[in-house]
Amino acid sequence: MLYRSDKYGNQISQLGYGCMRFTRKGSSLDYEKAEKELLLAIDRGINYLDSAYIYPGSEELVGRVLAENNCRDKVNLATKLPQYLIRSSKAIDRIFQEELSRLRTDHIDYYLMHMFTDLAEWENLQRFGIEDWIKARKADGSIRNIGFSYHGDSDMFMRILDAYDWDFCQIQYNYLDENSQAGRKGLEYAGQKGIPVVIMEPLRGGKLVNLPDKAKNIIASSGKDYSTAELGLRWLWNQPQIMCVLSGMNSPEMVEENCRIASDAAAGSFDSSDQAVVDQVKDFIRSREKVGCTGCRYCMPCPQGVDIPGNFHYYNLMYMEDEKKSAVRFEFARGMGLRKNPAFASQCIGCGKCEKHCPQHLPIREKLKEADKDLRPGLYKIGINIARKIMVR
Repeated sequence: MLYRSDKYGNQISQLGYGCMRFTRKGSSLDYEKAEKELLLAIDRGINYLDSAYIYPGSEELVGRVLAENNCRDKVNLATKLPQYLIRSSKAIDRIFQEELSRLRTDHIDYYLMHMFTDLAEWENLQRFGIEDWIKARKADGSIRNIGFSYHGDSDMFMRILDAYDWDFCQIQYNYLDENSQAGRKGLEYAGQKGIPVVIMEPLRGGKLVNLPDKAKNIIASSGKDYSTAELGLRWLWNQPQIMCVLSGMNSPEMVEENCRIASDAAAGSFDSSDQAVVDQVKDFIRSREKVGCTGCRYCMPCPQGVDIPGNFHYYNLMYMEDEKKSAVRFEFARGMGLRKNPAFASQCIGCGKCEKHCPQHLPIREKLKEADKDLRPGLYKIGINIARKIMVR
């Protein structure tokens, strides 16, 4: 495992564990499976774990794993204040104390203001005394480093960077999103200010791993023997402004593979031929992708039961792979229409709740209409309605 320095010289594993996508078992997280994967990651040298207040069950699971295996002192814990829920100064401390309790710890190593999109959100926290609160928490040792995660444009990102003496920040960034959200412009500005950057969605929610065959063939023909994931991760670690790349690993094989890559992917090791492969893959994806959904599920649950990421996943597949195969998968393999409570895009009533929470700022309501039209043409709708009458009771 290679390590990079934070703002104060502390060594952070350049691969971090993103704790948003633990495997579920029924209505809960699969604790036994997640425990094995986390302990394997720690054993392989990962020392940065990233959770958040709103990730269901995540903080409790991480805290339990670290406590029951006596390994809190081996890792740096990162979690987040849901700034969009704050309505008073008391709420800040109440939520923070709840997070300490969930994580079974007396301090958070890297604490973030969650999901900024605008400077106004920081200014709102300032009205509730956030700067004095941070100063007090740093003084008593319950917070070691303060930062923010971000999902807006690059200009606003730089304004937020300038608004406070941040210790670090976190952005969505991958080779497909190089020039969207904070983007390369924001990354380089943070580097100029000496603010280390943590990367989320490095493989765009798995979309840069599960590429269409044509894109995989482009990578295979490069002669570098890179996997789809390896290409994306090495592209990121080539950039020295990046302190840590988060990966939501949910299998031992994924942990082993990513740790292997992180053991030798140093800044400056990605050459021009590697970049040429990335450029070709980007061009292919951009020419076919219909919706830039990462599957983060911040838009969920939908009040009407629409599986928004599921609809967009199959909509994109229609244009990246075989159209008819994707439509059949959507209807039957996924079971969207044969559940007791279906999840079709046509159930959307246009309330807009999803769009308020989408980090990508997607026009979800508009895109759901497009997806439903393509995924469920007239004959499919007739067929699924007949099937529902027969199979759904």
